[in-house]
Amino acid sequence: MVGLTVWQAFVEKAKLRKGQKVFIQAGSGGVGTIAIQFAKHLGAFVATTASEKNFDMLKALGADIIIDYKKDNFENILKDYDVVLNSQDVKTLEKSLTILKPGGSIISISGPPTPEFAKSIGASAIIRFIIWLTSLKIRNRAKNLNINYSFLFMKANGRQLEQISSLLESKAIKPVVDKVFSFEQTNDAFEYMEKGHAKGKVVVKIK
Repeated sequence: MVGLTVWQAFVEKAKLRKGQKVFIQAGSGGVGTIAIQFAKHLGAFVATTASEKNFDMLKALGADIIIDYKKDNFENILKDYDVVLNSQDVKTLEKSLTILKPGGSIISISGPPTPEFAKSIGASAIIRFIIWLTSLKIRNRAKNLNINYSFLFMKANGRQLEQISSLLESKAIKPVVDKVFSFEQTNDAFEYMEKGHAKGKVVVKIK
């Protein structure tokens, strides 16, 4: 799922190219660890945020700039970026707009959804209006800055999964697994994830 999310964000929406600069929020998370590797595979320069204890891991994954979110504000350090992958709250999303160059793209996987997304899923008129209203502020701000804002809700795609599988098999991208829990420990796994400190993915082993 995270592989498809990252693929669709960088290849389909951003059309990320070699030499471009991309900012990936929360680099040590499940999406972030894959996104960093995939962006580097495409030849991009990568900046991310994390706590200092995760710096070594993110450097090993290929991150070029790592900002300690507990000490520094990324919007005061980064500038002229081509792409942002937003996975955080609206406040962080708004800050991320300021680091992009005119014509840049910000893809959000955490919202707010856009009217284009509402149309693509065949939402009712009332839902389309609610989505139009809730995303109006961020869409207007992005437009004023000449930034392309889009919302991504990952969709199933077998062909893309095959290509992602090839990258995994060749070890161009390596999944980061923090902890493995037994099926009987599923509740413990959720409690661990809710603390927000997992590095990469948390796995529940069925058998």
